[in-house]
Amino acid sequence: MDKNTLMTNMAREAHKKGLFNGAWLFAEHGKIISKGVAGSKDPDGKVPLEEDSVFDLASVSKQFTATAVMLLRRRGLIDLDDKLEKFFPEIPYKGITIKMLLTHTSGLPDYMTWIDKLAREENRIPDNHTVIRYLVESGDEALFAPGEKYEYCNTGYCVLAEIVEKVSGVKFEDFMRENVFEPAGMHATRVYHPRKDNYTIENWAHDMVPDNGKFVYPEKLPKYDWVVTLDGEHGDGYVYSNIFDLFKWDQVLKEGTLLTKEEQDIMYTPSVKLDENEEGVAGYGFGWVVYDSKKFGRVLSHSGGWAGVNTWIGRYLDLDRVLILLSSCDPMDGRAAEIFETNMSAIGRGEEPKPFVFIEDITIKDPNKSKWQSYCGKYEAFPGTDYVEEVVMRDGELYAKVVNDINRRYELKLYPIGESTFGFQEFDDEIEFKDGCFVADDEVHKKL
Repeated sequence: MDKNTLMTNMAREAHKKGLFNGAWLFAEHGKIISKGVAGSKDPDGKVPLEEDSVFDLASVSKQFTATAVMLLRRRGLIDLDDKLEKFFPEIPYKGITIKMLLTHTSGLPDYMTWIDKLAREENRIPDNHTVIRYLVESGDEALFAPGEKYEYCNTGYCVLAEIVEKVSGVKFEDFMRENVFEPAGMHATRVYHPRKDNYTIENWAHDMVPDNGKFVYPEKLPKYDWVVTLDGEHGDGYVYSNIFDLFKWDQVLKEGTLLTKEEQDIMYTPSVKLDENEEGVAGYGFGWVVYDSKKFGRVLSHSGGWAGVNTWIGRYLDLDRVLILLSSCDPMDGRAAEIFETNMSAIGRGEEPKPFVFIEDITIKDPNKSKWQSYCGKYEAFPGTDYVEEVVMRDGELYAKVVNDINRRYELKLYPIGESTFGFQEFDDEIEFKDGCFVADDEVHKKL
């Protein structure tokens, strides 16, 4: 199998179809097998990407925050069983340990809506210290008791960044540069706030989102304007890097020159189980999803998603392989984009890629619409992620009114892919209508 040719062709085809605008790198045993770029730094396609272009990593950043915690643990400044009130006694959420923050088992509520609102009221972009203010002032209830269960939590990683800054006495951005990025030889990698600080990142692959068949910068659209108001946070995101620095990162971890093997073993030991099937078991460690595959051994991975940002790193520890995918666009079709990412991983594992499938490919061409009007109405919502608030019919088509986790409302067309099942173009999600409800992600949303 010629992995380089397959990956190159796959990435270029994905770019042509509006699914990928970015850079990739795949290596085996420390040797780069395939690397390249497909796309541009701007929506008009006038400034081509370069192999060393810098991308917003979004939640791929979390592994670096976790690394900072482990370095301070080595110095005796942090213990994984330390409770949050040791560092911030004013925070009313008690009994949450450092380890719970690292593993998304703290139960802390999400900061984004509150800080977005504050930014508008005070006409400024709040910095990361505001996360502590949010926890003190908001009155938002904990999602569950500390350690009770797992729920992905950006707030926890922002708090970890505040703890790193407080116990080290150094700004988080500076601590990361001096203690993580520079020692790892990652000279293009930094924590940045380009919108808050009005700072232009050299060689930045600026994030872009679809709008009526073309790409635009997200801050140009009202439903994405929170990319400005939330630009002051970090710990959960806002590390900017490129494929070569992330390849160095993989090698540094493998060599144990920054984090010891024992420290990495702690980070890679899942604290919670996410999934289990006949192929293996997935769990969450410290800033990494840990997958113990019966076929491929231990695999560490993490994805990142933000407005116009889609990133992924996968490290096959037992096979000594690493795949890095950095894209600076939201795809035109979420289902096909998921297939692209799956295909790149499959090629890296020596498997044949699958053909792209777009929502139009599986949409029923002449659907029976006799029940469609009965699907319309408002539905029970489960805030915390993008959810369907209402279904309406217009010009013979169904549309979902969606609310995102920062309380922005927008409409998405529903595509019939079964008798009562519908899909979206933007996401690889489906909803199925039943009597008086619809089901999505195994959750039942009752009609109001």
